[in-house]
Amino acid sequence: MMKPSKVSVIIPAYNAAATLGECLDSVIASDYASIEIIVVDDGSTDATFQIAADYALRDSRVRVVRQTNAGVCKARNHAVSVSTGLYIMPVDADDMIMPGLISVAAAVLDANADVKVVQPRAEFFGARSGEWRLSPYSPGLLARRNIIPATSMFRRADWVRVNGYCEEIIAREDWDFWISVLKDGGRVVRTEDVMYCYRITEGSKRVRDRKLFRHVLRTLNRRHPEYFLRELGGPLRRFRSWSRPYNLICRLFGLH
Repeated sequence: MMKPSKVSVIIPAYNAAATLGECLDSVIASDYASIEIIVVDDGSTDATFQIAADYALRDSRVRVVRQTNAGVCKARNHAVSVSTGLYIMPVDADDMIMPGLISVAAAVLDANADVKVVQPRAEFFGARSGEWRLSPYSPGLLARRNIIPATSMFRRADWVRVNGYCEEIIAREDWDFWISVLKDGGRVVRTEDVMYCYRITEGSKRVRDRKLFRHVLRTLNRRHPEYFLRELGGPLRRFRSWSRPYNLICRLFGLH
């Protein structure tokens, strides 16, 4: 029987004392045999580090590292850089996973060399409930909006190939990462069942990031011009769904 591929679960945590225990309990309850869990304390001022350290004392699979506050991209890159797994599974410190998620996602990557990303079906909890309904992946749709959760499993080799998460972008960093990983091809598979619980609060990052879209737009266009040219005929525009027709009009009339 083949040894299971090791999965590194990476958990960036900033002032997450209220939720980190629930998150770690859900990951530790995974039915997958070969995991390591790396918590990066991103300069927290609450009890985040102590909570993570207590879990590390009780479970040898848990490891805690610290950094001065530098944001989620730096924290994820830090976690992956010290990890040893073949596959990477990001989990947010205020979320929870189902016991079977890692097993299901790792099995897909094991069996399909052309699959680069396995995304979990997810449901909201907290300030919002119900399933998080995302459109099926296509390169053209990914060019217009992020349709892959940040908390999807991918191969360490792809993280190395694209030089990790971009640390310049301060919102929608997972969108930039998925474009980097997938712009030269590869499949995305979604789990059949809901296997991830995504917490929504009034001040959650997902809500805050909406205010930074102009920054996101500029950064994505600067980093991936060839991708947007291929998929949209030119830059990603403020009204994203109109990017392709707008770019066509610009070309026809020699506009910029």
